[in-house]
Amino acid sequence: MNSHCHYAIIGAGASGSVIANRLSANPDCQVVLLEAGEWDKGPNVADPGGFVQLWGSPIDWAIPTTPQEGLAGRELTINQGKVVGGSTSINAMMYVRGNPANYNQWKALGADGWSYDDVLPYFKKIESYEGGPSAYHNTDGELSVRDCPDDVMRSPEFLEGAVELGYDGPNWDYNGARQENGAGLLQFHITPDGHRASGATAFLQPVLDRPNLTLITGAQVSRILIREGRAVGVEYLLNGEKHQLLAEKEVILSAGALNSPKILLLSGIGPTDHLHEFGIPVHVNLPGVGQNLQDHVQLPVIFRAKIDRPHTTLLTGNVLFVKTNDEAPAPDLQLNFTPSIPAPLAPFLPDFGGNVCIFLPILVQPKSVGTVKLRSADPLDKPVINPNYLQEEADVEVFRKALDIIRKLSETEAFSSLNGGELAPGPGDPDGFIRTQSSTLWHPAGTCKIGTDALAVVDSKLRVHGISGLRVADASVMPVVTSGNTVAACFMIGEKVADMILSDA
Repeated sequence: MNSHCHYAIIGAGASGSVIANRLSANPDCQVVLLEAGEWDKGPNVADPGGFVQLWGSPIDWAIPTTPQEGLAGRELTINQGKVVGGSTSINAMMYVRGNPANYNQWKALGADGWSYDDVLPYFKKIESYEGGPSAYHNTDGELSVRDCPDDVMRSPEFLEGAVELGYDGPNWDYNGARQENGAGLLQFHITPDGHRASGATAFLQPVLDRPNLTLITGAQVSRILIREGRAVGVEYLLNGEKHQLLAEKEVILSAGALNSPKILLLSGIGPTDHLHEFGIPVHVNLPGVGQNLQDHVQLPVIFRAKIDRPHTTLLTGNVLFVKTNDEAPAPDLQLNFTPSIPAPLAPFLPDFGGNVCIFLPILVQPKSVGTVKLRSADPLDKPVINPNYLQEEADVEVFRKALDIIRKLSETEAFSSLNGGELAPGPGDPDGFIRTQSSTLWHPAGTCKIGTDALAVVDSKLRVHGISGLRVADASVMPVVTSGNTVAACFMIGEKVADMILSDA
């Protein structure tokens, strides 16, 4: 079956949901949004504490990595949303724009128009921030953003301990004028009535009655249709049958940093040698498709807690951003803190024999990079993911320095009322603990990066090099992953590219 539209969007995640909203605001644009998953309005999606139950469920792509040498040979699973809203429907809802230096670095690497000054208006346009309007925040956007709404989670011990060590705080707005060296409450995309705010609820649900917007769920894209160097549509599977959607103006690929390169490769866009392995006809040789994979890595550090608090609703809520290397352009360490056991994780954690609190250092500027490759030419097969976690010594060093910071903070006067002693990793060489206990934070990025070098996949308007009528818009276009949870940047990417598309049209 064939159908027609002006714009075909692949993926209803953070970026795709915003693009669909903005393009369909023009009644002259016929927009079709294809999503491999379904619309899940169940309680575990809406409840800010229910998402852990969704990992490994039918609405999770649950893509395994190859064995990771840097993680003592372990295989990890990268959870990604296979549902309307994408990963915004199954994530932990932490809202971090990243550091201004991240975007200025993008520009320096060939992403013209993506400096922090360029992207700030798009961040502001997206959000409705409960803290009120300012030079850095807006209250008129669709996405509800709140300072940590979990009262149990708020930890003056951690925040004031950080101030004792010389950091700014304790009410630091890391999404404001400066991110680094400040301690404050994490911000979350959660509604004022306590429900998850996702790409689905914020940007799609309010506009689904537009006659020029069609959402097709259960649509597994098999390839982008290319004729004479131009993307003209999308082939997809629905209920076991093959369909084609023809796009008069553009195809926008927003399937995420793992599935977007997979779809490009299946479409004959990528490294020639790799495509030939699977007998896929080559439309354009782009060696960078699937290269430059970056992901954030986390490491739980456990202390006994002297204060008996109930379980927290959220995973975490207090944060400190630090440059462990003075020469780094942006913070390479995000240090989260939870003052008691998080209720969502409680069923999965060991019995600590009492109260604990959890520091969570996160490597947010990894030097180790990996790859996404095809497993076969079957679009239903998961891609082969090798992130190369902790392959670079510099990444391990960030965790060593994080442990030093944690131990110094635990010894502050402010933290003394909570500190019952370090349980893990404890004394001794930390490297074994780092390699056996580190895991993904589920923030893959960079696999279809913006730029002009030999491994760049898209230009500064996110148009795929060598193919007209095709853009990529999601975390895959980041030349360097942002210093912090990536969902805010993905919403912004959708906002900015929609503006580009409409301007070009």
